[in-house]
Amino acid sequence: WAQDNLQYQTPPDDITKLVDAPLTPAVLFSPDKSMMVMLDRSDLPSIEELSRPELRIAGQRINPDNFGPSRNNFFTGMKVKKMSDKKDYDVVGLPPNIQMSSTNFSPDSKKFSFVQTFPDRLELWVVDLTTTTARKISSHKINGTMGGIPYTWLSNSNAILYLSAFNEGKAAPVKTRVPAGPIIEENLGKKAPSRTYQDLLKNPYDESLFEFHCSSQLILVSMDGTEKSVGSPGIFAAFNPSPDGKLILTKTIQKPYSYLVPAFLFPTTVQVMDLSGLLIKKIADIPLADNVPLGFNATMKGPRSHAWRADQPAALYWAEAQDGGDPKTKADIRDKVFQWIAPFAGIPTVLVSTPLRYSGITWGNEKTAWVYENWWTDRKERVYQIDPSIPATRKTVFDFSFEDAYNDPGNVMTATNAFGRPVMIIQNNSVFLTGNGSSPEGDMPFLDKLDLTTLKKTRVWRCEAPNYEWVVGLLDAKKLSFVTSRESLTDNPNYFIRTIDSKSLQPLTNFPHPYPQIKDVKKQVLKYKRDDGVDLTADLYLPPNYKKEDGPLPTFVWAYPEEYKTKAAAGQVKGSPYTFTRINPGGPLFWVVRGYAVLDNASMPIVGEGDAEPNDSYIPQLVSNAKAVVEYGSSIGVVDKTRVGVGGHSYGAFMTMNLLAHCDYFKA
Repeated sequence: WAQDNLQYQTPPDDITKLVDAPLTPAVLFSPDKSMMVMLDRSDLPSIEELSRPELRIAGQRINPDNFGPSRNNFFTGMKVKKMSDKKDYDVVGLPPNIQMSSTNFSPDSKKFSFVQTFPDRLELWVVDLTTTTARKISSHKINGTMGGIPYTWLSNSNAILYLSAFNEGKAAPVKTRVPAGPIIEENLGKKAPSRTYQDLLKNPYDESLFEFHCSSQLILVSMDGTEKSVGSPGIFAAFNPSPDGKLILTKTIQKPYSYLVPAFLFPTTVQVMDLSGLLIKKIADIPLADNVPLGFNATMKGPRSHAWRADQPAALYWAEAQDGGDPKTKADIRDKVFQWIAPFAGIPTVLVSTPLRYSGITWGNEKTAWVYENWWTDRKERVYQIDPSIPATRKTVFDFSFEDAYNDPGNVMTATNAFGRPVMIIQNNSVFLTGNGSSPEGDMPFLDKLDLTTLKKTRVWRCEAPNYEWVVGLLDAKKLSFVTSRESLTDNPNYFIRTIDSKSLQPLTNFPHPYPQIKDVKKQVLKYKRDDGVDLTADLYLPPNYKKEDGPLPTFVWAYPEEYKTKAAAGQVKGSPYTFTRINPGGPLFWVVRGYAVLDNASMPIVGEGDAEPNDSYIPQLVSNAKAVVEYGSSIGVVDKTRVGVGGHSYGAFMTMNLLAHCDYFKA
């Protein structure tokens, strides 16, 4: 029956306080490490935000009222710390009701930019970090409908290129009740894989809405406020000025659109123009990608992933599949990476060929770059070192399984160069690596130094128990000083400066404990086995003041299944026993304050060894995992086997439904 005046319900007060506790600020460092920006973060959106209109079209979800995404996470406040005096400064002139996103530093580190969201518009703002004053710099509505950051700095730090809403101030197309004609779809007798995508175009009216909301005009705005249009309006899938700031690479979506795939697979024209909008070179016409083969490592035919080299003034590179993009096709070379240097005379040259599927490049300098490739079937990942000045040569740096966390070498560290682009930090012919440092004792992040000639690694620093500490970035490669984020079971994350020579640890922040009411919650990592001997783990959280004499507790198991090719990899310990307890409103931990035991991150590996696929035995392995965690929790006296619930997000929700259907370990 109808219920009068039903209001939104709220949870008990102890849960409400946890959910509403402010998040620890996000911390960003300027390219030259002279400035540190601290941003207050919003968590749950308000009912008013959720009630704003949402248009789902061509795979995009947009707010038709402001030419922006329909959902976003925002920063709601800002402070600046100058590394020279370690003092905090307020920023003057920020917009009211700050909803900040798409943040970025200028290449010279003197300015900080962001997009401000209002219900009816997006605006581009710039903060002068020397005076800590903010001002709006765009005169047009920003168009953020196609995702990503809708603006970019030029390398001179004196101008920004942004996307303005081309149809600003105009009325959107109105849907007529009577269609102009039939909707016709053709398959032309071709066989093509059919994937499931959401929010696709359905008719010509949808096409007109897509064009209206997603069409943009590139605008170049100088720091003095002078603006000019660059080139013609279009639907920009991407745009990026060259490192020297003289050219612009654009990727614009073309017709015919498709009702079978989202916008990022529509036909695309890739071209280069100058800052006046004059076409310099058409690089490629990429056709509709509605027949990409099925399977991991499948990709489109022809050129893809066009980008500028980060270490050169204006050199393009891209990849092209040599196997038709089909992982089932046998091929000695899967991809080739091409380079074409402005002014694009002659023909492109091959930089490197990859036996597996190319997945990216980290640039260093004119003599050094790292190329990445991977292959899903055997979980293989390789890193090659190339000399870009001597094309088609490569040296293997790392060759490992990406599911083998214990032997993961980590990621090469980068810093911003004179063009404002990230490149490898190279010091005395060595680079630096940082990673999780997974081990049987849990994650112990590290900093390594690797000689580019001998490939010998030297351990510079490693996290030590009972803290969890990881490298945020290098401050000085010569003195080996770097910033870390450090936390423990009882101390929330804060930032510090470490200097290897002096063994010193200098605090940069002192963020307060966000949940003093649960500071006594107990956490431990459980290690146990399932019936076939696979090692499993789970993070056990117990209510404050709980004692074994209190007896077993109602328990909530939270998990997400993961697929592996080997039992050894499935049994590796991941995560740390020393991380600070964070409350996620979409997670399980707030149940601890209601007297529950919580088994978070419970291992749910699904192993498919040899030629077997994990899903061949998904259900029995899932049930075996569930049995193991419930039985072990019961054996140590904390889990009441008659009162256990299970939950998870996305694939974890799929897991939950299967466990409720196929076993009797869970009551809810």
